[in-house]
Amino acid sequence: MKEDTSVTGHGRVARERKMSYAHTGSGKKLLWRTIGELLRETAARYPEDDALVAVWRDERYSYRRFYEVCCQAAKGFMKLGIAKGDRIAIWATNCPEWVITQFATAMIGAILVPISPAFKQHELEYILKDSESQTLVLIRGFKTSDYPMMFYSICPEAKGANPGEIKSKKIPYLKNVILLSEDAQPGMSTWRDLLEFGDEVSDRELEERTASLDPEDIMNIQYTSGTTGFPKGALLTHHNIVNNGFFGGENLKFTSSDRLCNPLPLYHCFGMVLGSILCVTHGATMVLPAEYFDPLSTLKAVEQERCTAIHGVPTMFIAALEHPKFKEFNLSSLRAGIMGGAPCPIEVMKRVIDLMGIYEITIGYGLTECSPLTTQTSLNNPSSLWMETVGPPIPHTEVKIIDPATGKVVPVGIQGELCCRGYLLMRGYHNKPKETAETIDTRGWLHTGDLATMDENGYCRITGRIKDMILRGGENISPREIEEFLHTHPAIKDVYVFGVPDKKYGEEIAAWIQLKENKNTTPEEIHEFCVGKIAHQKIPKYIKFVESYPMTASGKIQKFKMREIAIKRSELEEKRAEVQLGLKSDSGS
Repeated sequence: MKEDTSVTGHGRVARERKMSYAHTGSGKKLLWRTIGELLRETAARYPEDDALVAVWRDERYSYRRFYEVCCQAAKGFMKLGIAKGDRIAIWATNCPEWVITQFATAMIGAILVPISPAFKQHELEYILKDSESQTLVLIRGFKTSDYPMMFYSICPEAKGANPGEIKSKKIPYLKNVILLSEDAQPGMSTWRDLLEFGDEVSDRELEERTASLDPEDIMNIQYTSGTTGFPKGALLTHHNIVNNGFFGGENLKFTSSDRLCNPLPLYHCFGMVLGSILCVTHGATMVLPAEYFDPLSTLKAVEQERCTAIHGVPTMFIAALEHPKFKEFNLSSLRAGIMGGAPCPIEVMKRVIDLMGIYEITIGYGLTECSPLTTQTSLNNPSSLWMETVGPPIPHTEVKIIDPATGKVVPVGIQGELCCRGYLLMRGYHNKPKETAETIDTRGWLHTGDLATMDENGYCRITGRIKDMILRGGENISPREIEEFLHTHPAIKDVYVFGVPDKKYGEEIAAWIQLKENKNTTPEEIHEFCVGKIAHQKIPKYIKFVESYPMTASGKIQKFKMREIAIKRSELEEKRAEVQLGLKSDSGS
């Protein structure tokens, strides 16, 4: 078929006429840099500019100072014996040490393993074991969770070990634990210790290590939930991440004058790549408003630091807009940002523009396996494309929509599975060749599992998901992982978990449970069984006890029917409540 070329706000899009294929070119080449080289160059170019501001701790790092601290931490890790390819896990909320660890790890060719602050012992043990992490950096705790005590529960040997000499049966690779606290704990070094260790390694040794690295080296194992059990570790390279951050910033027209308020969790690919890496590629300022998302702290940070941009998932923007003190803050400095991680309602976009003044807000679509940004909208197009789609492919990226049954590209406007290809694709899943082959085909196309349509200009609309993944508040949650955990309850015979629509989080978790004969329990008891054992966001909100499940003639479970039944039941209850409210109103008049 004859190739047609159209020009959109994202540059030149080459595609087959009337077929769902798009490739966005760019006047700028891909960067060939490691993250360490990138930071060194940026620090040399903007030494006195703000690199990182932690508002709640009143800490501020110039690019010169930030680079120096990252080098010191990098040398400290080298003193601990961390070699190229070794894993450094970090279990912490948003803080300066998180970002410093991110860059220090990259400087020495180690691989960063972010762990969600909401994870409990069960998930912590799995990540540390699966990633083969040699070092763990952790904070004292998150909300009611005591991290050292949780760690000791899975690694009791650490209590009697000297720092750096941990030998664990459950986590055989782990040797070092660094506590982000002034108070020493058994078997752990402190952050201050780490920086002092750096004095014993020369600058030349660090420079030689950094120079030995290649942009295609893996620098991150980013865990993402799937539909087949525990999270899978996506292997991302310096090349993946540097360029994804760079072109995300280019579309936002970022410069060294920009200041990004980043309330997103740093352990998430969105917050880590499109937050800290994006800023360093452009010499911009990273502003952390709080340890974890809080709408009031976010609003205060924007006003205090005169932030020009802000990222977030829709629920974050909604929380800020609906905060009682919203109108008290001067947000006039804002102009840009990325909204993503979940479907972005048009009405929310309009409010963000009208009330927050973010007239260059964009919608981004992506997934961890794609570093993560895959498509992004642009203001150079009509509002119908800008606010109602997720945009065309980002530069140097191909996207196509295929018929899942045949693998053939479908005509524009026809729904199919979105696939993508380019520099942004992960190297694969850590130690999971079968799952990697199921996700990336022999021609290099990554199959997202998302249903979408494409228009004649290459703009995509996400319409659903092939997989039964639950997307709650911008976070992927695996139903299978929750099912496997609930199966450990002594009264549960069988259980199936699925997502149902929710106004606040996009989706909430529902569980349909079959009980064993002569066994009884309640939804409240099931909830209590989960608390403290799995992350709070994975605990089912809706629990229903059933005798049987909807199935096909061949005996396959039909989760989509469970979802339909749950939605209808919810709608009926809402209508019943409205009727009752109306009756009360009538009786009172």
